[in-house]
Amino acid sequence: MIRFLLNQELRVERDLDPNVTVLNYLREHLGKSGTKEGCASGDCGACTVVVGELVDDRIRYRTLNSCLTFFSTLNGKQLITVEDLKYNGQLHSVQQAMVDCHGSQCGFCTPGFVMSMFALQKNGKGYDRAATEEALAGNLCRCTGYRPIIEAAEKSCNAPMQDQFDRQYEATVAQLRAIQPDSTCELSAADNRSFSPLTVADLADLYCSHPDARLLAGGTDLALEVTQMQRRLPVMIYVGNVRELKTVEIFDDRIEIGAAVPLTDCYEVLAREYPDFGELLHRFASLQIRNQGTLGGNIGNASPIGDSPPALLALGAQIVLRKGNSTRTVALEDYFVDYRVTVQQESEFIEKIIVPRAQGRDSFRVYKISKRLDDDISAVCGAFDLQIEDGRVSDARIAFGGMAAIPKRARHCEQALRGQAWNDETLEAAIEALAQDFTPISDFRASKEYRLLIAGNLLRKYKMELSAPEQAIRVTAHV
Repeated sequence: MIRFLLNQELRVERDLDPNVTVLNYLREHLGKSGTKEGCASGDCGACTVVVGELVDDRIRYRTLNSCLTFFSTLNGKQLITVEDLKYNGQLHSVQQAMVDCHGSQCGFCTPGFVMSMFALQKNGKGYDRAATEEALAGNLCRCTGYRPIIEAAEKSCNAPMQDQFDRQYEATVAQLRAIQPDSTCELSAADNRSFSPLTVADLADLYCSHPDARLLAGGTDLALEVTQMQRRLPVMIYVGNVRELKTVEIFDDRIEIGAAVPLTDCYEVLAREYPDFGELLHRFASLQIRNQGTLGGNIGNASPIGDSPPALLALGAQIVLRKGNSTRTVALEDYFVDYRVTVQQESEFIEKIIVPRAQGRDSFRVYKISKRLDDDISAVCGAFDLQIEDGRVSDARIAFGGMAAIPKRARHCEQALRGQAWNDETLEAAIEALAQDFTPISDFRASKEYRLLIAGNLLRKYKMELSAPEQAIRVTAHV
């Protein structure tokens, strides 16, 4: 049984196929057609909705791509759609701003923009250009250009008006408290089942009982099997309500991040420790995706072009794997075996990610090469962490994504650097060694020749930044 608030209305669903996305639930089951399907892959933002969730007894509003959100993840939350904003016949202030600033033309993308602006207004304190660009980067428009939309965001953020959500805030908090799950929930129909455990022990037991189940965290990758490949997932286990998997703990020597912590929540701690990691996360897909996608999921799907694994490999991260009551700690560099293949055993799952603290070091850099600055997948992602003492390289950790079937360390390159003087001659020898580490493929993102060339150029860029940081462009690389 799934209980959630649709705006202020309590809805209970018992017999619904867990493969149904929030987008299809709204359009096909409720007849709410304001939320649009543009791409069914989380790229365009036309399907954007806002979900309210209790965090420390306050409502946290976040945008999500409803096309990639399975219905079962709504349990205990509030769903707000574009139809909910108009109240007593009057447009919401963000809707009125879009009208006043001529931010809509064909109108197909407009509901998604409006919902992103609604969340921006709720979470911000006045207009901020950078925050606005981040909030809207996951929404695409082919008609108006973005200037009038940015102007609408500025107007709505600078002059927010009390709305029905403000007036009903305390009542909504009380409603959400009343529907918080207190045990494992199940949703089933059409021979498909979904479980939502609350503790890591219950998750471990369920996974042992259903070893063929697919683990669902943010679902931004898994949902594509349903929306793009037209598959059905017979059994899913949603981990987003497991308390132990949603915690971040900071120790003197390490940071432990639960596997189900959304990337948005990882940002603050990782950006504070490693500013370049923060820059990378800013360019990780869109805000809607970062609000759902998790660090554990980005590792677990074992994609060779995932953004976080190269950075974590260069930092010497570890992961804790759990099966039943047993756990084991694995170096991330030993986790990836082959394309989409890892060392995980049947019924084993990622419990947490362990990231070493910087402890005063300031040599970590990561660069993402993609065709667009925002909301795009890497062609190459390179991460570098060298320790240089008295002009010589005492240690080197270099990792790349997009260069092999797995995210991988550049062992020959590292060896060419260790113990050598940190100069141009050493640098060029290390770049030549990259050809021993990687034999890239050519695809629609980049040719193999380009990938190998850009990998060497990123090492040159890294040396320039360490040698003359005041002259370096401190933005993750982009072409």
